[in-house]
Amino acid sequence: MRKYVAALLGAAVGAAMTASAAHAETTLRVANWLPPTHPIMKDMVVPWGKMVEEATKGKVKVEVLPAPLGAPPAHFDIAKDGIADVTYSVHGYTPGRFALTDVAELPFLGNSAEAISIAYWRTTEKYFAKADEHKGVKLLSVFVHGPGHIFNAKRPIKAVGDLKDLKIRVGGGIINDISKELGIVPIHAPSPKSYEILTNGVADGIMFPSESVPFFKIDKALKYMTEVPDGLYNTSFFLVMNQAKFESLSKDEQAALMSVSGEAFARLAGKAWDAADAAGMTAIKAAGIEVSKLDDAAMAELKKRLAFAEAKWLDKAKERGVDGLAALSYMRAEIAKLSK
Repeated sequence: MRKYVAALLGAAVGAAMTASAAHAETTLRVANWLPPTHPIMKDMVVPWGKMVEEATKGKVKVEVLPAPLGAPPAHFDIAKDGIADVTYSVHGYTPGRFALTDVAELPFLGNSAEAISIAYWRTTEKYFAKADEHKGVKLLSVFVHGPGHIFNAKRPIKAVGDLKDLKIRVGGGIINDISKELGIVPIHAPSPKSYEILTNGVADGIMFPSESVPFFKIDKALKYMTEVPDGLYNTSFFLVMNQAKFESLSKDEQAALMSVSGEAFARLAGKAWDAADAAGMTAIKAAGIEVSKLDDAAMAELKKRLAFAEAKWLDKAKERGVDGLAALSYMRAEIAKLSK
């Protein structure tokens, strides 16, 4: 009898140890649609994975899946449906699904992705959480790329009228409305398709941060860059996690994971974008692309033409039950403070 009880106890202890070991080796599978050398991967997601492992003392590991599980617009649902545990993508790739996130894509927010990303996360927590636009997933962070500028292969852009009828690739979101207001013909395509649509003549140019031109190897397909002070737009990204997977973690693990997500990830991502943009500008000039900056008169006209974007966003915020004016004022004040 003693041997039998001892055996049962041994089995129970073994099972408990096995369960504990399994829990100690929780692995979060990250879906990916970009090359491993892209700044989002090598300077954001991969370092974040190491930070998660360190913060959880090795109890939670992060594994980037080797092959895409779907196109970029599918990635929110890839996390929501549990096909992967963690994903990232662009809010604007699924038109109509998100509204409040357009605040980070408004024109002329600033020249620092780091400042805008941190301010964006703080605004999301303070003003947007109750609207629950990311329902079905755990929102880990939001962030933006650096200020977007205008690139094309047709002609230098000195005045707003020079943009008329140019076919320009845009990534969706508020930049689509901006393009139409400026007489541009927007061509919708995810960023990995940029080289293809430019080299086969589908698009005359592209809206991009400076980092993306050399990265996607389109510097030889472009002749002109028009810098827009404080950026014509930014692109809003999300980092999300399957809700059930998040809830399967212990409270301590959840807290540790969030300690390196949220604002910490927004800061990491923004800083990486700024560094990549600086390197991108060096490569753009080395490629012989003619760089010009809109003068004060052109900027005044541009700001007048694009004033509708803010008004349109404020209407969207009101529909979602959010005080848009307070949120936007707060975000701009945070950007100014962080940019000093």
